[in-house]
Amino acid sequence: MVEPSVDRTEKDAPAGAGPAPVVEPPTTVPPSEERVGEDWATRYKYLLADFENFRRRAGREREALTRQARAGLLRELLPIYEAFRAAQEALGRLPAGDPIRQGLELLDREWTMFFKHEGVEPVATAGRPFRSEEAEAVGERPADDPHPDGTVAEVVQQGYRFFGGLLRPAKVIVARAPSPPSVSEPVASENGGD
Repeated sequence: MVEPSVDRTEKDAPAGAGPAPVVEPPTTVPPSEERVGEDWATRYKYLLADFENFRRRAGREREALTRQARAGLLRELLPIYEAFRAAQEALGRLPAGDPIRQGLELLDREWTMFFKHEGVEPVATAGRPFRSEEAEAVGERPADDPHPDGTVAEVVQQGYRFFGGLLRPAKVIVARAPSPPSVSEPVASENGGD
């Protein structure tokens, strides 16, 4: 049986035994406890890094969802904007001082500022090279000086870009140079035409 540790003083010690030894607490942490401390510190660093990655990913996903919702709304507004543009072109013959024309010009400025603020840009312009990733060719027209081969001759329906992505492709007529007529030579028979 192990005796409980009793604190002895010099008067409790047997005669001639000398002073009682003083035991100091260990100054170093045992290796096993040191490893546990390092393990927790490493775990904490990994957990903190994982949380930062999660926070960034959640922010990117939230931004992507917001952008998708805005793109959907903008797609719904495009037909209204195009109807407005058609009305403006039809009433463009009115005198400059006409209140209806002035009102349409004011609305045009508001639409332009709204689309610019939202990051919406048109993708097709007559005379520019045709880009199949942004426009759909719905017809061809012979190339001429203002519209060389492979350029947009006419924009049938404007397409729009939104934050680098395509909101809607344009529908265009492409200028094409006439292809040279193929020269077909008569095939001479090998047996001399019998």
